[in-house]
Amino acid sequence: MVFSSIIFLFIYLPAVLLLYYITPKKARNFLLFAVNLIFYGWGEPKLVVLMIISTLINYISGLLIGKFKDEKGNNKKGAKIVLIISVIVNIALLGYFKYAGFIGNILHLKVGDIPLPIGISFYTFQTMSYTIDVYRNDAHTQKNFITFGTYVSLFPQLIAGPIVRYRDVEAQLNERHENLEQFTEGVKIFMVGLCKKVLLANQMGKLWDIMRADQSAGILGSWVGIIAYTMQIYFDFCGYSEMAIGLGKMFGFDFLINFDYPYISTSITEFWRRWHISLSTWFKEYIYIPLGGNRKGLARQIFNMFVVWTLTGIWHGANYNFILWGIYFFVLLVIEKSFLLKVLKKAPKVVTHIYALFFIIIGWVIFFFEDMGELWAYITRMFAPSAGLISHDCLVNVIAYLPLLLIASFACTPVAKKLYANVEKKSWSWIPDAVLCLLGLIVSTASLVSSGYNPFLYFKF
Repeated sequence: MVFSSIIFLFIYLPAVLLLYYITPKKARNFLLFAVNLIFYGWGEPKLVVLMIISTLINYISGLLIGKFKDEKGNNKKGAKIVLIISVIVNIALLGYFKYAGFIGNILHLKVGDIPLPIGISFYTFQTMSYTIDVYRNDAHTQKNFITFGTYVSLFPQLIAGPIVRYRDVEAQLNERHENLEQFTEGVKIFMVGLCKKVLLANQMGKLWDIMRADQSAGILGSWVGIIAYTMQIYFDFCGYSEMAIGLGKMFGFDFLINFDYPYISTSITEFWRRWHISLSTWFKEYIYIPLGGNRKGLARQIFNMFVVWTLTGIWHGANYNFILWGIYFFVLLVIEKSFLLKVLKKAPKVVTHIYALFFIIIGWVIFFFEDMGELWAYITRMFAPSAGLISHDCLVNVIAYLPLLLIASFACTPVAKKLYANVEKKSWSWIPDAVLCLLGLIVSTASLVSSGYNPFLYFKF
């Protein structure tokens, strides 16, 4: 079940909200746990068992780590052993379901079709953050299985993030103070995310499909195509994250933002501070810093960055292009940290912005094409003079989609948000809020009903 579906918008969500608010507060986690399982099992009923097993393993691990602590909270010998076993089991489950086929192909071994559980990369990282934080004394042991299960399976962020660390919602899991102001704020954020997904991401995806399929698109046509994909993946994932954050607020949870207008960045370093913030934070907290971060000299820092960015690539998918994508950004970040950032600070912002966007867009080419031949062919089309400027058919499509491209480009910036902030200060702001939310719902619903094109790109990650 996806957020941008008629069933979710008009049946599942209203029913769950009604049940949630008529349920006594003490029983709300139990209700959420139950409806979370229904949500996940809607598309993959058999694989709900896997998520429950993962939840149970980490719940027991947390209890055992808590038992292997003294009165001052210091870890005894057994705590580290439990943590290591827990991490190994989590990685093994993720590795089997997501990477067994890829590794089997490398080793020329026959591996049957293994289903990829939706969201396994997200909920595995979440459960690992719990056991690690309990071990570090950054979080308390959760003794209530239902409460812990609610955290792992919470449907707003279950299948495509953001990756919510246990310590960030620990207090909210135990006690929430839902109120009308938070609820209405959640509705607004959800509607913004829905419009980004349905009205921008889906339309940019259609343009990308058209431009990619035209082998004679030419240099300009190829660039417009990959720019459309650049917009699609941003509005798809950012839209989903905002819907998740909005839904969280409707149920009394405050999730951290996952995107902060990444395409206004003036360096690759800045881009990764703004893109998929929860994933970057996870790798920083649980991989980069434990490896030594930047505290052990330049050579060790570069090695640590290599490990993190190789793992970042692998996390996104079991294919060579994702590994190449991770290493690509590793190289760019090393160059920036070595000397380029100092140069960029002195350059005009328009120059640094173009620089960042150029390499970000090339990165999305690498990210999309799993076939190395297709990847090279598309990059060639983007730069080869022999490909021509743009085909007639592509030009017609570019002109047709130009208004949406301009709107999408504007929506990638915080300008509209800053302008609307002035309206939100007014006592009558509830009127435009209500009108815009209703209009967004009507237009998005019309788009969903009239078109069967509604993919969620990050479901496979």
